[in-house]
Amino acid sequence: LRRRTLILAAVVAGFATTALAGYAIAKTFTLNVGKNATVTNFNTHDKTTENVATNSRGFVIYTLSGDSKQHPKCRKDNGCLGFWPPVTVKSSSAKKLSKASALKGRLGIWKRNGFNQVTLNGHPLYTFSMDSKRNAAGGEGIATFKGVWHVVKSSRQSSGSGTSPSSPPPMQPPPPTYPGY
Repeated sequence: LRRRTLILAAVVAGFATTALAGYAIAKTFTLNVGKNATVTNFNTHDKTTENVATNSRGFVIYTLSGDSKQHPKCRKDNGCLGFWPPVTVKSSSAKKLSKASALKGRLGIWKRNGFNQVTLNGHPLYTFSMDSKRNAAGGEGIATFKGVWHVVKSSRQSSGSGTSPSSPPPMQPPPPTYPGY
């Protein structure tokens, strides 16, 4: 009986600790670095290993070229937000943004149509709905919604594999276009 009581007490303490940790996490937002993430170029299928920005769940963060608060390209009315969910925070977390030191730039908030979207150097941040694994990006290079999607890379890169970032890309046909482009 004493052993069961100790086990029950340990389980209850574990749940309480988890609940408190969850509450503390909910009050802050941190942009992390996924080390040695697999980044697959959507058009060429070339794979590289990169250090990239990730959310708290380990999913890769993207930006859309030309997308900004002043000129939003990814919007609900054009269907973009269904494919590219915005990185958001609750109002209570908006003042407690942080990022890994390897990510350069300033985090901010864009109060946008009922939600707070996180920005980096003024660029709205998104995840890709088709990414199903942590530290794996499949949306690199997609040309859609009047721009091109790119992973947010860390300033400290891994050695990588596949095509070297310093070598010119191989000749490829123009990227395919998708709805909203």
